[in-house]
Amino acid sequence: MRTFIVTAATAALAVFASPAALAQQKFVTIGTGGVTGVYYAAGGAICRLVNKDRAKHGIRCSVESTGGSVFNINTIKAGELDLGFAQSDVQYNANKGVGAFKDGGAHGDLRAVFSVHPEPFTVLARKDAGIKSFADFKGKRFNVGNPGSGTRASMEELLTAMGWKLGDFSLASELKADEHGPALCDGKIDGFFYGVGHPSANIQDPTTSCGAQLVSITGPAVDKLVADKPYYAKATIPGGLYPNNPNGAQTYGVLATVVASSKSSPDAVYNVVKAVFDNFDEFKKLHPALAHLNPQNMVKDGLSAPLHEGAARYYKEKGWLK
Repeated sequence: MRTFIVTAATAALAVFASPAALAQQKFVTIGTGGVTGVYYAAGGAICRLVNKDRAKHGIRCSVESTGGSVFNINTIKAGELDLGFAQSDVQYNANKGVGAFKDGGAHGDLRAVFSVHPEPFTVLARKDAGIKSFADFKGKRFNVGNPGSGTRASMEELLTAMGWKLGDFSLASELKADEHGPALCDGKIDGFFYGVGHPSANIQDPTTSCGAQLVSITGPAVDKLVADKPYYAKATIPGGLYPNNPNGAQTYGVLATVVASSKSSPDAVYNVVKAVFDNFDEFKKLHPALAHLNPQNMVKDGLSAPLHEGAARYYKEKGWLK
């Protein structure tokens, strides 16, 4: 699965300071991702909203560009970040001590705050390939993702669930993400599978250039994957988001999530959550990827670590959590 969260550089401070007690200001740092990514923009949106009420809670929030989901969780564990963005599968692996966290063991202090935008598995088909559903790719030329990528691992998991093998495609190409769009438009492949947040230039380009069509990924195999894997959730790629695709697609994938540590201040986490949900309409307008969020889903979908007590306090006040 592709991560939006990459690279380094510290960014803008969205201040939430108490004028009456500047000397007692509290600081909160949110780890995000690369400065051009959705995580960075979403983190900036959160701090901007928190900043609106800085006079009330005396907290100063900074958004930091980081090396990614695993980096954020490890840095939270080290006490150097208060909150951070992480893909839901990475949150799960950290909570269980598997995958990238196998050597370090389970992060017992990891706490979930809320989920944000989906990062759906996205399938595009060549316009004239005669593809109506994912099953139609059997016997076609399909890009399954390059070895070692999260997209490839997720693709293989889906094929296993469906009872398919790579040999069921006439060609199972292993192009990298920046290569599959041009290959599709050049007629070298009939379709590709890719995990990405939306809107994405990687999907925009082939839908614009050669009328590539979104294909839904649904059915019993997907239902079982979503039921069995707590880091998966169903997702919709809205119709009209991309050129030549008025109907959109139903699919599934991971979610971007915000996490913290049990040692992160309950009052600080409460105020971060409150800032987002008390100003929810504004939050959704701060980036296109946030436009279709639903609060009731954000407090449960894709969350495998226990809820942070500061977040749980707010959700109970709203009646979203018993």
